[in-house]
Amino acid sequence: MAKEFKLSPERLKELQEELTYLKTVREKEVAELIKEARSFGDLSENSEYDEAKTEQGKLYSRIAEVENILSNYVVIEEDESSGTYVRLGSTVTVLDKEFDEEVTYKIVGSQEADPMNGAISEDSPFGRALMGKNPGEDVTVDAPAGPVEYKILKVER
Repeated sequence: MAKEFKLSPERLKELQEELTYLKTVREKEVAELIKEARSFGDLSENSEYDEAKTEQGKLYSRIAEVENILSNYVVIEEDESSGTYVRLGSTVTVLDKEFDEEVTYKIVGSQEADPMNGAISEDSPFGRALMGKNPGEDVTVDAPAGPVEYKILKVER
């Protein structure tokens, strides 16, 4: 069975727009690069042709990747009414007990994860540890350097 990708409505729109761009504008650009490189003559020693074909391979790989995501996605619904537990789309403020530091993260699907900007995947060890928990609960995350303890301070939608 294919993996389901959890996407916010915004990320879904971004991927649809990217696919349209790749299949229209970018594909024509790469085809033009190949055509131009062919005009330089002998293909066996033509580095421009090799680069253009490599670019074409990358393009088709990305198109296939985006099409796979768009054929196996579930939109994360923003449900304001149901409780304060951690779920996809939640913004969670936690206290790192070791450093006595408050940090805020948004729980997102794996396609939107950007840990450096506070977007944590629900598939990550930290995201999995937080899922389903409520404010006030303690959470232990098994990190490569050993267990790290957090206290959930606040959960928002």
